[in-house]
Amino acid sequence: MFDQDDLEGIRNRREQWEAETLEPFLERHGERKERFATVSNHEVDRLYTPEDVSDLEYEEDLGFPGEPPYTRGPYPTMYRGRTWTMRQFAGFGTAEETNERFHYLIDQGQTGLSTAFDMPSLMGIDSDHRMSEGEVGKEGVAVDTLRDMEILFEGIDLGEVSTSFTINPSAPVVYAMYIALADQQGVPREEIRGTLQNDMLKEFIAQKEWVIPPGPSLDVVTDTIEFAVEETPKFHPISISGYHIREAGSTAAQEAAFTLADGFAYVEDCLERGLEIDEFAPLLSFFFNSHNSIFEEIAKFRAARRVYATVMEDRYDAAAPESRRMKFHTQTAGQSLTAQQPLTNVVRVTIQALAGVLGGTQSLHTNSFDEALALPTEKAVRVALRTQQIIAEESGAADIVDPMGGSFAIESLTNEMEASIMEYLAEIEEMGDGSIRDGVLEGIEQGYFHREIQDASYEYQRRVERGEEVVVGVNRYTIEEDTSPEILEIDETTRDRQLDRLERVKAERDDGAVEAALDALSAAVEAEENVMPSIVDAVKAYATMGEIMQVLEDHHGTYQETISPV
Repeated sequence: MFDQDDLEGIRNRREQWEAETLEPFLERHGERKERFATVSNHEVDRLYTPEDVSDLEYEEDLGFPGEPPYTRGPYPTMYRGRTWTMRQFAGFGTAEETNERFHYLIDQGQTGLSTAFDMPSLMGIDSDHRMSEGEVGKEGVAVDTLRDMEILFEGIDLGEVSTSFTINPSAPVVYAMYIALADQQGVPREEIRGTLQNDMLKEFIAQKEWVIPPGPSLDVVTDTIEFAVEETPKFHPISISGYHIREAGSTAAQEAAFTLADGFAYVEDCLERGLEIDEFAPLLSFFFNSHNSIFEEIAKFRAARRVYATVMEDRYDAAAPESRRMKFHTQTAGQSLTAQQPLTNVVRVTIQALAGVLGGTQSLHTNSFDEALALPTEKAVRVALRTQQIIAEESGAADIVDPMGGSFAIESLTNEMEASIMEYLAEIEEMGDGSIRDGVLEGIEQGYFHREIQDASYEYQRRVERGEEVVVGVNRYTIEEDTSPEILEIDETTRDRQLDRLERVKAERDDGAVEAALDALSAAVEAEENVMPSIVDAVKAYATMGEIMQVLEDHHGTYQETISPV
């Protein structure tokens, strides 16, 4: 963007500035520390100039918003048209309690629902399973059958709301329940909107929740994508999630690279299934973390969009703009929240949310200040939602499309992030002998991702312990007084109430219909057919989540993680 004469003049002027202005100042005052780096330990320079982006090609690397490579945003008007979807994670206790929270959030101005499930539901077991004891409704809402889903969305028109479901091994069952509920309400399937997390590769890499092995898990994910193309074209059947990779301790570059690798693995599996790239790619969505280093996070978001657009066109021949346009949800970093002085989390979340907005997110969840201690209270949720609303309505951050574009620092960091992402993708592709999908599966089996994340996490913790990484209220600016707020307590009768409902559903349902539906699902698995139609039928017969998932486990077995030595 600058010719050589301009760059030479800037270089000479910088050398003059360093000798005449900077050095004398440093001799008198110095700087706060010897080395300045991001949370990911990526060193940043004191000053960026056009020299740092001298090889940047505007059209090729930046372009305009709404046009490839989408570095400057996936849509031409961005938040001037409409703001991002504001989603606050909600789910605890029984369906009745979470339904009440849903209505509260809608009344407070939330524009999309986001559902958290308890551990039994996440793992595909029922509330009356022996392993569910002590966990029912504790970290999310308990959902055993379609009856729970009916109560969860009572008074909510599925044709008017977009709903996100944070669930993975048992995601196809929850998806089927939502479809069955839409059928009950008379909402056409092609009109329901929302997002299913359903990212099993990320589970084997970072979050570690699974039922069946990686290969069969990938097949079932592809079943949901194939089904969505035909039945629910406005519903995203997968949210390819870097959030949990980052929460496990990865760097920003690892988060972006491993998430993109997972995304390309799903693309390759769908292509092998026989789907057309421009048929299913528009339904793919992504989910990223936003951490404390604001400029690194903005660069990560911009670089991820650019890499995705480029690879989707060059490697997979995606022609439709919507197939190359990365759309993503962002959640502020739960891992950054502190139990000490929890009100300081309001500030952390605000900075992280602003990074997501300046990076061009399509949807945003802001963590509540008390989440390092418990599920959030209504007060904490309201503050978190108001944080988004203030950014949207008062800060002016939503008024300019890509206000960071052209910043020497941001563009330089974006280029560095892109280079790191591409280096990781090349390494994963090599592990798969030319296939990113096979490279991801091989990396899971070899423990490659586990080691990369573990090393990054260990180094970060070491920096915290040495005081090189400041965590306010933890290793600096500590106080002795108790600053713990009131926290949300889950009623200990929750499990009893959930078990009573489950028992009633089992007593009232048609056992013959349930058995027939589960047999049909087993036959579909055996014949290697798409399992989603059979799961929808089983859900409508009020088969439980545990019964449905047991069929998959009976056919595919369970999975035991093995980590190869370094």
